[in-house]
Order: sequence, then structure tokens, then C-alpha cells
Amino acid sequence: MNKAELKRRIAEYTYRLMHWGNRHVPPGLRTLVGFLFMVGGVFGFLPVLGFWMLPLGVAFVALDVPPARRRLDGWMEKLHRQSEIDDEHVGLDHPTSNQ
Repeated sequence: MNKAELKRRIAEYTYRLMHWGNRHVPPGLRTLVGFLFMVGGVFGFLPVLGFWMLPLGVAFVALDVPPARRRLDGWMEKLHRQSEIDDEHVGLDHPTSNQ
């Protein structure tokens, strides 16, 4: 796997996880999950946990903070373009009604 393919797959995974978290996890629980990801990221040297959990935890917490949420939506649009996912990007502030 080359570097570009790896970057695309990471962007796709991150986009799908953040999109799922925004649509299916209630706001208070998102913050708790974000903090758990951050704690897991601190122990990134362990086999199952990883340092990738730290920025993802920060992003999950940012879903519940309005000023950070606007920046996060721009980041999600960038991830969506990088991941080359076929479905249409749905902004974090405007989830679709087919939940």
C-alpha cells in the first residue's frame, strides 16, 4: 500500500467514524466517548490502543462545542474529499432525516 492510499483510507475511516458519531451518539455521551478516546490515546504504546485515539477524542468532544464544531465541519468536508467516498457529504450541523 502506497502513502497516498494509506492517507485516503485513514481519511475515509475518520470521516465515517465522525459522521456516525454525530448521527447516532447523543451529545452528552459524545463528550464522554471523546474523553475515553483521549485517555486511550495516552496509553497508545499498548497493542490495542493507539495514539490515533487522542485526536479523534478531541474531535468527538469538539462536536459538542459550537465554535469548534464549525471548524470541525470544514475539516470533515476536507476528509470527505480526500477519502473519495461516493455518497454526498452531509454537514455535521445538518444531519439528514433518514436516521
